[in-house]
Amino acid sequence: MDPKFRPLFVVDIQLHPPQMQARTPLGERKLVPVAGGSFEGARLRGKVLGGASADWALTRHDGVLVLDVRLTLETDDGERVLMRYGGLRHGPADVLARVARGEPVDPASYYFRTTPTFEAPLGKYDWLNRLLAIGIGERMKEGPRYTVFEIL
Repeated sequence: MDPKFRPLFVVDIQLHPPQMQARTPLGERKLVPVAGGSFEGARLRGKVLGGASADWALTRHDGVLVLDVRLTLETDDGERVLMRYGGLRHGPADVLARVARGEPVDPASYYFRTTPTFEAPLGKYDWLNRLLAIGIGERMKEGPRYTVFEIL
């Protein structure tokens, strides 16, 4: 049985500079607060709340960036939804150097995937609590953009 997917939304995230950077036994850890953002899809849209969202990113010794993110989404009708995701980003060193400089880079030239889950209040958006999703990322100058798909 082949998996099937349905577009959920595209989310653009703006980041603040890292609040913390430290070498750890696992690699280079960064705490990156989220400044804000927006998301839009056929069934929901709204904004990403800064101040209530952050990425505890880890660059492992093998160069792979491991994401550990919690975002607070606010729908256009005022509901708040927690979006959690882990993920991986890696690719050729020259491509990742361009990404780090904020240059436009073809997202097909590196691997950037996430696994979002949601915690929504009971009501209009509680269907989010019962799905798994995948996100395909690309790094924009202001922050990441994820195209998120519901796994059917």
